Amino acid sequence: MGEDSTGLVRWAVRAGLVAGTAMATTAARRRHVARRAAGRAVELLSELAEVADAVPLGSVHSEPITVYADDGVGLCVEIEEAPRQPNAPTLVFLPGFCLNMDTWHFQRQDLRGVVRCVFYDQRGHGRSGRGDPERSTMAQLISDLRSVIAATAPDGPVVLVGHSLGGMVVMSYAAGAPEDFGDRIMGAALVATSSGRLADMTLGLPPAVVKSLWRFSPGVVDLVTNRPLLIARGMGADRDIGLWVTRRLSFGRTDVDPAVARFAGEILNSTPLDVFGEFFAEFTRFDQEAALPTLRTVQTLIVGGGKDVLTPLAASRRMAAAVPEAELTVLPDAGHLVMLEYPDEVNAALRRLIERVRVATYRDSYGEAAV
Repeated sequence: MGEDSTGLVRWAVRAGLVAGTAMATTAARRRHVARRAAGRAVELLSELAEVADAVPLGSVHSEPITVYADDGVGLCVEIEEAPRQPNAPTLVFLPGFCLNMDTWHFQRQDLRGVVRCVFYDQRGHGRSGRGDPERSTMAQLISDLRSVIAATAPDGPVVLVGHSLGGMVVMSYAAGAPEDFGDRIMGAALVATSSGRLADMTLGLPPAVVKSLWRFSPGVVDLVTNRPLLIARGMGADRDIGLWVTRRLSFGRTDVDPAVARFAGEILNSTPLDVFGEFFAEFTRFDQEAALPTLRTVQTLIVGGGKDVLTPLAASRRMAAAVPEAELTVLPDAGHLVMLEYPDEVNAALRRLIERVRVATYRDSYGEAAV
């Protein structure tokens, strides 16, 4: 029995003892306490059932396969099959920077058996291979995505779901191959991401302070790239600080589930620090605002968190202004890892996107009158 369920049992025993003592007083008191004890017992049983039925974070997996990129790097891919339905798309999930496919835990659990889904780890992340550092570029990530699509969804409509860096890859793909959008690519979800202006990121600090800190970023990145073990030991020396940083940069709420915060920290810590250094230059020069009109040709969802300090809500609003047909879902109290912090809301938005893609695909096939 886990720590959570043990604690609930202790509460149940304590409630029973208190109820037993109170019931020894008067008949009226006995009836009153009995009703309260019965109500609390139902609550405790419900909570115990939730603990027993809970799916451990990061445990939702299928048999992995390896898709080889054009440079021979093996990409770890998992496919969640579902009963084939007419016009139903395949969703391809792209995780963010320093993250892996497990960040989609709640979405994978919600959509399992509902729609066909493909999950993969970006190169250098999770269980995928590293490759030459010179290939840590946006162009290579686009090529990797196309390899994954070709291997796992060779036909039928596709929806790309990208978080943070994953969303940037989707926009870069749209810039380089707009002809694929509205043809094979029928939908896109841009979750807590930005089309550019990443130097405007403030991390919640005063803009003037951040502007001065950007001058030192090349030196910091060089240290991370060339002496990752030294940095890793320093970060691991105080886990409380590491957890605080994870909460501060990843979540908007102060009361986020500690298990979710630890889970996010474990994922972040699993990414080699030199991978951070290899990809950093891509962020400093990233600008794909010109690609956004291409997304007007497909069903698009934009999700932004009001307390996201990495890709602020203003970035989501800018994208929505450039793609007015898109659904903009704003979660005022959410941080950067919005899909872990507010899974129900993100799941519902994805289901709406899936339905819009299904209808649009049917309309393209049979005409407006058939819908």
